[in-house]
Amino acid sequence: MRFRPSIFSKLLEPVNRRQFQTIVARHDGDRYDKTFKSWDHLVALVFAQFSACEGLRALAMNWNANSQHHYHLACGMLSPSTLSDAGKRRPVAVFAEAFAMIANQLDRQTRREGNEMLRLIDSTPIPLGQLCAWAKSNGRIKGMKMHIVYDPNADCPRILDITHANVNDAQIGRTIAIEAGASYVFDKGYCHYGWWRAIAAAGATFVTRPKSNMKLQIIRKRPLKEVEGDGFTILEDVEVRLASKGDSKLPIPLRRITLKRHETGQTLTLLTNDRKRSALAIADLYKARWRIELLFRWIKQHLKIRKFLGNNDNAIRLQLFAAMIAYALLRIAARAYRINIPIIRLDDLVTQCLFDRRRLAAIEKPPPVNPSCRRDRTSPNQLAFAYV
Repeated sequence: MRFRPSIFSKLLEPVNRRQFQTIVARHDGDRYDKTFKSWDHLVALVFAQFSACEGLRALAMNWNANSQHHYHLACGMLSPSTLSDAGKRRPVAVFAEAFAMIANQLDRQTRREGNEMLRLIDSTPIPLGQLCAWAKSNGRIKGMKMHIVYDPNADCPRILDITHANVNDAQIGRTIAIEAGASYVFDKGYCHYGWWRAIAAAGATFVTRPKSNMKLQIIRKRPLKEVEGDGFTILEDVEVRLASKGDSKLPIPLRRITLKRHETGQTLTLLTNDRKRSALAIADLYKARWRIELLFRWIKQHLKIRKFLGNNDNAIRLQLFAAMIAYALLRIAARAYRINIPIIRLDDLVTQCLFDRRRLAAIEKPPPVNPSCRRDRTSPNQLAFAYV
């Protein structure tokens, strides 16, 4: 009989084992855990995401109950204490680079010629509350913070970083590798003049909102050709420069665009170094920033990051990276097998059919009937004749 892999095994196929082992060797990821290796740890945490297990014992029992599938996943039995110890000691960089490897595959699947390179940058808090005494507070929440560079055209988180809640967003923004020709859109929390200069020097553009205490001097007004956009009206487009004296002056030309939202009547001010696009196009770029907010909402509602399998810093970071790896694997599967159902429905079906041996492309369809089994085609209303 022809072997058919399980749904879970098909979802894990994009994880290149050879490249993953190279990452593990680079960070010496198996130094302290010789029997429970990094691959076993990754598979276990991704399984916890898809199976909705919220505790170490539940995860171990659910996993061990399906031991007939372990061989083809190159894994073994799981112990709660082993998983707990590995969560404390496994280098987070192993899972971080594994996510980057999988995100690159998702990006290659959706890359299209002629699409502009748009990068949305933002962060979202991960509240921990009283769960972890070591968690730091930024004045609003006590916990951690997830920083993402998101490509809305590919629907792909390209860069992921996890820090304490009190780490400034601009500090993480300065570590991002700048792509020439890309347009970076972020809010006023990423205000850092040195980083803005680096973006301009790399041949990229940015669109943001200035802080209220930023003093700008108008150089000249630009003509407005189109003022009515989708839900907003352009009020002003002027070239400006910083009015401050000293090292904070920016040696790059800037534009200040003022617009009014139709729905709320709110006036927004945008700041950019893009001198080629129209004011309407730049306003549309900033409006696209809501898509990363939708990503954050989906992550918090549907990934298992409200309850954690460990209460130490390292284990929580590993679980957050594993959650994003599970998200990327779902996206890759939906596109590779052309599954047209919403991603939330696909997630529900995967949870129900995780170890079913069926085609992933037909996961929303009922399983086929075995042709070797005889089917009774007799109508219940038909008289039956018996000869004795």
